Order: sequence, then structure tokens, then C-alpha cells
Amino acid sequence: MKTIHLLRHAKSSWKEPWLDDHERPLSERGRAAASAIARHMKRTAIAPDIVLCSTAVRTKETLEPIAKKLRPAKVIFEAGIYEVTERELWKHVGALPEHADTVLMIGHNPGLHNLALALADADSVGHLPPPEGKFPSGALATFSFEGRWRELRPRSAHLVSFVRPKELAAAKHKRKSRAAKP
Repeated sequence: MKTIHLLRHAKSSWKEPWLDDHERPLSERGRAAASAIARHMKRTAIAPDIVLCSTAVRTKETLEPIAKKLRPAKVIFEAGIYEVTERELWKHVGALPEHADTVLMIGHNPGLHNLALALADADSVGHLPPPEGKFPSGALATFSFEGRWRELRPRSAHLVSFVRPKELAAAKHKRKSRAAKP
């Protein structure tokens, strides 16, 4: 069984509009979301063998709290997943080493959203944002499938979960409320 986690970078900052897109950092909200995703990944025992991360500043900053919490065995910064199509992302997935059972890819829309839609089997696709929708900043889609990376085909992976930072914040608030009650 193989597992691939697709994580869109958290919310980026537009405070410095003159910055090149590749150089934009996370916003305060984005840093909070990245930390929330990292806690979620730790709590749910996500342990990627390999992290494949875009070289953009905002993806690297999204990775920071995750790397601190999970300590992945290998992190690969790949310029080839920055602002690319779903087709280019498929090439990277197909080239993953077979010894890696669990992979985390941190990237960008629209390629990441389109890859998620293409991966999802018939039972899963309805649980993702539709093609005309948006894969939210900081959202994490987890897919599993049987087989080898190079054999992965469209519509052949099962969506295990789809988590948005907003949902994690609401769940944290609910846990705190319950803990505060006598």
C-alpha cells in the first residue's frame, strides 16, 4: 500500500507586492495554518518517507513546522513542481523510489488541485473541491493505492482524508471548550 499526501502551501503574504512570486513568504495566518497542519500530521501519525517540496519560499515555510514535528527521513526541494501542470506533477510521482511507501508533496495550485482530482477514484472525487472550485491554501489531501509509483494511473487512488486548516482551527477550539467545562 502506498500513500501520497498532497499539501498546498499555506496562505501567502501580499504585504510586499513587488516580490517575485517565487519569493513570497507566508502570512501570519499562513504560519498558523502550517503549524496546525503539522500538529494534525503528528496527531494522526503521518510519517512520510520522502517530502517533495517546491522551492518557493512559501512552500519551504509551510514545510518548516512539519519537518520539526515529523522529522522526515528525506526532503527533496524540487524546482520542477513550482507552477507546473498536473501532467508535470504526474512525472514526479511516477519517478518516486519504490522503497518510499509514504510521500508528502508540497506544492501549488492549479497543478496540485488538478492532480488530486485526477488521482481520486469514483468514490473519492466528490469529497474534493470541484474543478471550478479551489484547493484551499494549507489543505491536505491523503490518498492511498495498491501498486508501484510508476504504475499509478488516473482515478486509481482512494481519498483517505481531506483536511482544511479552518476545520483544524474549529476542532481545536471545540477541544479547548470541552476541556474548560467542569
